[in-house]
Amino acid sequence: MEPQLESATRLFGGTMMSPVPDPYPVYRRLRNERPVVVLDSQLGRSALVSRYDDVAAALKDGAAFSSRGNARGIGLVMGRTILEMEGREHLRQRRLVTPAFSPRALREGLDVVVETIVNQLVDQFVNDGKADLVPQFTFTFPLRVMAHVMALPIDDFEQFHHWALDLLSISDDPQRGFDAAQKIVDYLRPFLEERRATPGADLISTLVHAEVDGEKLTEEEVLSFLRLLLPAGAETTYRLTGSLIHALLTHPEALDQVRSDPAGLDRAIEETLRWEAAVQYVSRETTREVEIADTTIGAGELVMLAVGSANRDERRFDDPDRFVLGRENVADHLAFGFGEHFCLGSNLARLEARAAVRILLDRLPNLRLAPDADGRIVGLAFRSPDRLPVVFG
Repeated sequence: MEPQLESATRLFGGTMMSPVPDPYPVYRRLRNERPVVVLDSQLGRSALVSRYDDVAAALKDGAAFSSRGNARGIGLVMGRTILEMEGREHLRQRRLVTPAFSPRALREGLDVVVETIVNQLVDQFVNDGKADLVPQFTFTFPLRVMAHVMALPIDDFEQFHHWALDLLSISDDPQRGFDAAQKIVDYLRPFLEERRATPGADLISTLVHAEVDGEKLTEEEVLSFLRLLLPAGAETTYRLTGSLIHALLTHPEALDQVRSDPAGLDRAIEETLRWEAAVQYVSRETTREVEIADTTIGAGELVMLAVGSANRDERRFDDPDRFVLGRENVADHLAFGFGEHFCLGSNLARLEARAAVRILLDRLPNLRLAPDADGRIVGLAFRSPDRLPVVFG
């Protein structure tokens, strides 16, 4: 077997949720030697695409690369959602939830909610002089924000997060994913009935009473939306925030820039999105025979677009493995996707990451990694630090 193909097979032969410490050397070899590799993955026969230009072109070409590929994986437990919808159907469904995460909504109170939640969490360890910011902070606060958006009891956030993690394990442990989906349905149904009778200003009320072309969403459509928003709101943002903190604490010069220049934090967020994308792959299904990098992929084949690899493609980004503040073309990253399926929660994710770091730096003087810190960024399909032991004061 060719060396680069053997490396890729070994890497992707494990579980998609496994704590892989560093897939990037394999990606580099694939980009340079075999930019398209056909593998037998947990989701079946898949073509793994690793170069930036090829990934970006596929994301732009919805006619040839259909988002219905998501139905083969996460769609099995989430139900039919906007992840796999296209065209008019996708736009109609997307319009229902867009207002809740628009820049206007973020300016009209949600920013205050985020800051309040961050401060409440910091209150719990600010006098300790030390903390592990993954279990005590990053893992916790994004889902608390989603609980506010949906007007769900905040005490249930920890259970929700474990359900969200179980949902995302569908390719590794299908039964656990299906069980989590059912538990979420059982939990949410009483709230749907309550909001039908007494609607509020929350997202669940919006979905329950919304009409698309004169028809209300079915209960299953509402539940599918909510099953999607839970892991999307909890998983990706907590991972982005953790990787951002890790990047700053392991790059003192970048941390100094962020401390001295408020605009530096926005640059750090974008570079983190490029350097360590929380979600490493986007699934698509070919609608016709296509050719990528001299490799023919038949119609109906699953294509795994390696966003994490594309964001470190040396053909697009200079010195791509380094975390560099002020990178001129950092906005070219693909961490939030592209086109009609561009991440709906991107504005909220940036807001939460910005608030988290700003408040941590303000309230925890001399914040730094603990001397014996062994935290690292790990994961394959999803990447973030598994621990962030810090000291301060």
